[in-house]
Amino acid sequence: MTNRFRMVLALALIYVIFAILLNSVGTVILQSIATFGVTKPQASNLELFKDLPIAVTSLLVASFLPLLGYRRAMMIALAIVGVACIVMRLYPGFHTTELLFMCTGIGFALAKVSVYSSIGLLTRDPTEHSRLTNTIEGMFMVGVLVCGWLFSAFIDDKNPANPVWFNVYWLLAAICFLVVGLLATSQLDESAAHSAATNSLKGSLAEMLRLFLRPLIYVFLASAFLYVLIEQSFSTWLPTFNNEILKLPHAMSIQLATILAGTTALGRLAAGQVLRRVPWYVLLNICVIGMGVLVVLVLPLARDVVGRADVGWFDAPAAAYLIPLIGLLMAPIYPVINSVVLSSLPKPAHAAMMGLIVIFSALGGTLGSRITAMVFSAFDGIHAFYFSLVPMTLVLITLYFFKRETNRAGVGAPVEVKLAAK
Repeated sequence: MTNRFRMVLALALIYVIFAILLNSVGTVILQSIATFGVTKPQASNLELFKDLPIAVTSLLVASFLPLLGYRRAMMIALAIVGVACIVMRLYPGFHTTELLFMCTGIGFALAKVSVYSSIGLLTRDPTEHSRLTNTIEGMFMVGVLVCGWLFSAFIDDKNPANPVWFNVYWLLAAICFLVVGLLATSQLDESAAHSAATNSLKGSLAEMLRLFLRPLIYVFLASAFLYVLIEQSFSTWLPTFNNEILKLPHAMSIQLATILAGTTALGRLAAGQVLRRVPWYVLLNICVIGMGVLVVLVLPLARDVVGRADVGWFDAPAAAYLIPLIGLLMAPIYPVINSVVLSSLPKPAHAAMMGLIVIFSALGGTLGSRITAMVFSAFDGIHAFYFSLVPMTLVLITLYFFKRETNRAGVGAPVEVKLAAK
């Protein structure tokens, strides 16, 4: 195979690996409660250990990554995660799980910056760049879909606390080191990146601070923060909701939760076509209101479910299939507001803006999971999901001000909505 094909294959596999590890947090929360006996608020700390390292590392890596080298940074990221997976299997425990997600967050930040930078080095024109970017981002959603099925294959449904599920980390570690080998035997001409790498850490921070002088940035960051808060509330806690509220077996609870990833992927693909005919502000308001209506109509169906030992896919509670439909409505919000805000900024400010997006997304994800865990623990999963109506209402408010500021900035509709991986 050609050198370029090996590099593209490596980039795709990197995104699949990190999609599996990042999105396994909901599954690992469910299994940690069963295996380690931790409380839901304790288990929600895994989101913190995943998201904060992403935010901090993303803030720091831009200044030195070109000097380190993108290919070398990807190999380091995979090695960090591969070793963490081995440690997780050899020394299973809740603190080891926290370490694993911390390493995953650090590795993903290194990999994400390197992957996106490498795409520019592997493509010759904007059309080719867009095509490869969409392919790589699409592979992230493939990893999300694979995640639930992969982990559920290692879970003992008759005894969910059985530590046999840790064996999945042998497989993940092996894949990590196989991709390290693939990268080690590939070449990437990074001379263009080295010549363009003039920014320092001080300069990056100064650029971020200058962005805060724009009112548009405030309302955008508030919108992005609230969106991720809502999204992570559902994606992280849906496996536990399926297990404890809908009385489904552990493996089936995880598998059914992957429907949310599928509907999100479908929603993002469909949004690109819908936006050709519907203004972005109208579409997003319809989506947020639709999310609220779906929550109000579907959650009552989850009450008083009676558990059955022989429950299967064809006789599972209707709520197990209806709640994940929220992904269709959530899907367009994040990529659209990102597209709009980036369109309002000069290209040199995009890197600093992406740093802020990553940071506030990480904070929103952590807070969303934490709030859901606390409400879930104090009341139940139905009340925890009902609480999502609060940030949904706030999103409608921030979108109004966001639209007003984009009008003042003269920003039109986003040209293209991509299948974004956060």
